Amino acid sequence: MRVFFQGAFYFYKKIISLLAVYASRSVPIVDANSTSQRKYWHNWQVRLPSSWLHPLLNLMWLLIGISLRLTNLTAKPPWTDEFATLVFSLGNTFLSVPLDQAIAPDILLQPLQSNPAASIGDVVHNLATQDSHPPLYFVLAYLWMKLFSSDGGLVSLFAARSLPAIFGAASIPCFYVLGKVAFRSKLVGHLTAAMIAVSPYGVFLAQEARHYTLAMLWVIGSLTCLVIATRHIQNRTPLPIWIALLWVGINALGIATHFFFTFTLCTEAVVLIFLAWLQLQTSSKFSLLFSPPWRRIYAVAIGTSVAGLIWIPTLLENKNRGILTDWIRGSRVGLDWLSPIFQALGTLIAMISLLPVESSQLLVVIPSGVVMLTFFIWAVPILLRGIKIQLQHPENRIMIQVFAGVVISAIALFFIFTYFLGIDLTRGARYNFVYFPAIVVLLSASLAVCWHPPKEIKSIGKWGINGKKAVMLIWLMGFFSAVTVICNLGYQKYYRPDLFVQLIQQTSATPVLIAATHRTYVHTGEMMGVAREIKLANSLQKPLFLLAHQDKEPNTSTIALENTLKTLPRPFDLWLVNFHAPVAEAVKTCVPDTQSMPSIDGYEYKLYHCL
Repeated sequence: MRVFFQGAFYFYKKIISLLAVYASRSVPIVDANSTSQRKYWHNWQVRLPSSWLHPLLNLMWLLIGISLRLTNLTAKPPWTDEFATLVFSLGNTFLSVPLDQAIAPDILLQPLQSNPAASIGDVVHNLATQDSHPPLYFVLAYLWMKLFSSDGGLVSLFAARSLPAIFGAASIPCFYVLGKVAFRSKLVGHLTAAMIAVSPYGVFLAQEARHYTLAMLWVIGSLTCLVIATRHIQNRTPLPIWIALLWVGINALGIATHFFFTFTLCTEAVVLIFLAWLQLQTSSKFSLLFSPPWRRIYAVAIGTSVAGLIWIPTLLENKNRGILTDWIRGSRVGLDWLSPIFQALGTLIAMISLLPVESSQLLVVIPSGVVMLTFFIWAVPILLRGIKIQLQHPENRIMIQVFAGVVISAIALFFIFTYFLGIDLTRGARYNFVYFPAIVVLLSASLAVCWHPPKEIKSIGKWGINGKKAVMLIWLMGFFSAVTVICNLGYQKYYRPDLFVQLIQQTSATPVLIAATHRTYVHTGEMMGVAREIKLANSLQKPLFLLAHQDKEPNTSTIALENTLKTLPRPFDLWLVNFHAPVAEAVKTCVPDTQSMPSIDGYEYKLYHCL
């Protein structure tokens, strides 16, 4: 393993040297005492056409990024949101699963089987009537998953997760374009692509069978159009019609992918208002707000609004299905008021660095926490100094203000929803895709200063590290953080059905009934995870499942449990899993298990022996 990491570090030094060829437009970093190395690099530069440099670098970032995103892609079990993607993308529905009766695993897993009769119309209809998301990604997933064969009779998890992984990898060259266009610097573009390739947050989103990486592509495209519009506002020149039309199209596709894309649009509106205010400060002529660039920006706003209004009926229908989002409505008692602040801060930190602090072993958690703390104590002043230096350059100042405005506005919107509307958006780290690209570009703009620091700055950071080495260390921290994610030691899955199935197999020697209360398809997905693990393990033990439906009255689940227990032959073990209803009367003929058993993420359970 040590040899592997040494090789990886050496390989990365060569990548950095390759970037240096462009960045410094001179001899790359070499050992000044090594004549043979200088000769090697000189000959290498002669053989390599200069026109190949940037495509090769972009290809390098792409290969690194897609390798990380495809590694261990199916090692982690799917969770409830991913089951929703699988079922709806197949054109199926959760309504086919029987409630209030004991069912076999195959019946519970039936919605995960390919349905040749399903069409795109079924995908759209089922989403419109049962879910709370727009259909674009699910339609693309429907077409994509048809290219793959089933996995043990069930839809292929690799097929479901490979599509967002590909979208995530495709964002790497798009990030390059965004960074390059924003700061008119290929160096910033390459640093942006390099950082997103190894970002733990980017890898986390790409390994989820969800729509966030596609939505992030639209965010990148929309921000690129915003950057171009900012240049035209500065120069007071008309925004090209094709850019305006492209901007509207990207925004329309973004809304059709995820409704939270509208948060990005709101942040862009805030930035444009800020730019208008700046123009009025420099010139008191109110007529400037009706000059050529602004008129087309207003047209973009109108076109985007029309594209968004189409979804109003769907949003109103989603409001009636608010039960699907009950989990995000957190309590606000005592210290709960502070939780969103720490959750938001944790998400920001984990976008750059995330070592195995979620491990179950303290011997791993403590050193990881110490390393992360030391890293940020060292890195934050460096990054802040880079931003400060960029602000001193008039050409770059406006772009720093634009991206900072996007980030600050988005975080402010999250806190407004959390504290004033009671919808804690900070609980879902994945929702931060709406401003994540702006974070990466700001980071890369700062690292560009580290790469080429001003002459008066001889070293970077508290320990006298030069700028290029600082960039290398920050990139390597991102790389190891990405490895942490793909090993499920960071951004861990919320549910671990694999561990729960192992526990059942080790504990129960008699037939098993797994019972859970049911309110929405989320609870169906929880049990699907368990049934899928049992099927893939080819276990001889085939437990039965009970989804005891519950509306507003909890006793309905209790009655369903009691009636089911009466019909089953004994002996059997009853596992109550996430069962939120009174059970004392229903299980009075069963004996509770008293042995100590481990806690398992996503599954709160209690074992009874029905003799």
